Amino acid sequence: MSDDLIESVNVKTLATQLSEKQISRREFVRYASLLGVGAPVAYALASKISGVPFISPARAASLPKGGTFRLGTRIMDAKSPHTYSWDYPANLSRQVLEYLTITDHKSVTHGYLLKSWKASSDLKTWTLNINRKAKWNDGTPLTADQVIWNLKHALDPKVGSSMVGLMKDYMLAEFDEGEKDDKGNPKKTLRLWDANAIQKKDDFTIILNCKAAQIAIPEHLFHYPMGIQHPDENGVFQVGSKGTGAFTLEEFELGRRALLKSRKDYWGGPVALDAMEQIDVGDDPNAPIGMLTSKQIDGLAHADPTQWNALSKLAHLQSYQAATAMTAVMRMRTDVQPFTDARVRLAMKLGVDSDKMVQLALRGLGSVGEHHHVSPAHPEYAKLPKFKRDVAQARKLLAEAGHKNGFETTVDVAADNQWEEHQALAAAEQWKEIGVNVKVNVMPGATYWDVWTKVPFGSTIWYSRPLGTMVLALAYKSNVPWNESGYSNKEFDKILGQAEGTLDVEKRRKLMAQLETIMQKDGPIVQPVFVNALAFMDKRVKGYQLHPMYYVFGWQLGIEKA
Repeated sequence: MSDDLIESVNVKTLATQLSEKQISRREFVRYASLLGVGAPVAYALASKISGVPFISPARAASLPKGGTFRLGTRIMDAKSPHTYSWDYPANLSRQVLEYLTITDHKSVTHGYLLKSWKASSDLKTWTLNINRKAKWNDGTPLTADQVIWNLKHALDPKVGSSMVGLMKDYMLAEFDEGEKDDKGNPKKTLRLWDANAIQKKDDFTIILNCKAAQIAIPEHLFHYPMGIQHPDENGVFQVGSKGTGAFTLEEFELGRRALLKSRKDYWGGPVALDAMEQIDVGDDPNAPIGMLTSKQIDGLAHADPTQWNALSKLAHLQSYQAATAMTAVMRMRTDVQPFTDARVRLAMKLGVDSDKMVQLALRGLGSVGEHHHVSPAHPEYAKLPKFKRDVAQARKLLAEAGHKNGFETTVDVAADNQWEEHQALAAAEQWKEIGVNVKVNVMPGATYWDVWTKVPFGSTIWYSRPLGTMVLALAYKSNVPWNESGYSNKEFDKILGQAEGTLDVEKRRKLMAQLETIMQKDGPIVQPVFVNALAFMDKRVKGYQLHPMYYVFGWQLGIEKA
């Protein structure tokens, strides 16, 4: 790690904040790593500044060699990695398609296909250095041209990637197409804000020239639709696809199973497993319980709170649990009546009791949400006054909005997570007290995910993200692919853009307080809980660490013989 990077203005700013106890050691490491300071150096700096020695975790014993790890999961359509809207297919493709960076289970970001990166003092110019050891499974090196193709492909609005939501403010700009829509309004599209926004310096170096400051670029590059594909694949992932990862995809049966075999020539080093088999467990929450009991599978990366008691009793399993920013939002489309009125949206929030919901929906395996989608797990989280249920105020708001006698509606819920259904049913009972009768329509997961951005009122699972700004940019920024509610608020967009480019944690937290307040008063979601991440693995599985996003990395695992 070069001295000029350690001595940069931004790292010095973080060091001052740490020494004055404005931020924690964990926050220092997280932000220093984003600026390109390697995690070991960041930990050492944090120890030096704070005077508290960093004790590294014990070195893991060598993983057992050979065998096949069988993962219980969902086998969904995985052919278009840059447009994934669900992490199940990403957990398949990530074994083959790697990422430029990796954010670990402690939310610290490291180099992956990038060896290093450096940000300018104004956070507008980022130099990305590709790891020259990285090679495709055909033996050819990963190059800057190939990475640039991936970035441009993901940012092409015609592709429909959620990367547009993350990078819109600093990499894209709106342009008039020169045509008009059916209503006579000018048609607009997005494209790179400047011809040199993504610049090739040499075969292994890329420069991002941003139109606005941005601190979270390294974490954005680990967003699960940003797996690096070979341009020859034309954006399609399938059996036999090229990749830089530790495995190749050998077999795929939609809704049933997928087989991945490890590479003996993987650039990242030896792989302990011979193979990974991913097996579809279906919508029935009892199915994976039976499969783990009978040892048909070796692990379940996504466990539901309703499965916890039964699986915890199985002696051959190891349980994993972590508090994260994972949640399910009951979101209202702001362009569909009656949810066009902010008073109705606020009344729906005031109509639920979040404290009770933690018990009713999660059986205590989670924490209270505050209807703004920002979690205490996020470093820039701002604590607001407690949001309390207020039936009388909710009724008053509904009357002012023209719904004195309430109204009827339907909330659509995917059957993927049973706790989501429990949350919706509990909320429906509570909404009756404010005069709103809600029918809970449980749909097969595959059906729901075909229409999740279109239904007027739907419950959508959102997995954890390391930064609150990432969540808000993905889900609530105007006119981005994952804005399922159609929410648009110019003030919100402006403040969010400021927060994304602010390094000072206290200043970011003040901006976040404004964003959280806007979400509570005007935003499109009822979000009463955060659910803990839960997983179960056979004790024979070695090397597994529960990731906040449920990511599974086959090259980190080994399995003992039965």
